[in-house]
Amino acid sequence: MIEVGKKADVILIDLSKPHLKPLHNIYARIVYSAHASDVDTVIVDGKILMENGQTRALDEQAIMEKAEKTSSDLLSR
Repeated sequence: MIEVGKKADVILIDLSKPHLKPLHNIYARIVYSAHASDVDTVIVDGKILMENGQTRALDEQAIMEKAEKTSSDLLSR
């Protein structure tokens, strides 16, 4: 149940994309046609982690830079 004062885990999906049309059966469309990139907003434990497709809880740039450095280190061995 979603109520004021309760914590919630929620995702909002952008259903306006062409591959999600026609929307006769929303559940089937989400299960069989939706992609991770269709997720617009993620709320976990009442905290917004992603909004409008942009992460708020992680530093994406720092993570990508660390992944590049780690990859280079592994390849140079």
